[in-house]
Amino acid sequence: MCCRRGWYLFTLTGYFGTFALLVAWYTVLAPSPHFPVSLVLLVLGTPLLFPLRGLLHGRNYTFSWSCFLALLYFIHGVVEAVHSDTTRLYGLLEIVFTTMWFGGAIMFVRVGREMEDR
Repeated sequence: MCCRRGWYLFTLTGYFGTFALLVAWYTVLAPSPHFPVSLVLLVLGTPLLFPLRGLLHGRNYTFSWSCFLALLYFIHGVVEAVHSDTTRLYGLLEIVFTTMWFGGAIMFVRVGREMEDR
């Protein structure tokens, strides 16, 4: 049980880290000069709200499909890290958070299934 809780917290750290980073990035740290802040937050922030309830309640199904969402934000982080020097640090942070989210979610589901098999 302890190990599963650890993966749960690891996943939520990655998830909320991604969310907080995107909000801070596009509002305070480096807002886009080409698009309004509200539009950027709507496009990048709204998909993160879909798995919120299931992640908070520890549902295996939500942890499983949220990995696909984490991969989309991982790709965004890679593109931003490679794209310009000004956004490299933020892109690398996004890569770290989404990797935590993805890996933690996979392990949370795996440990949960192993516990069910016993």
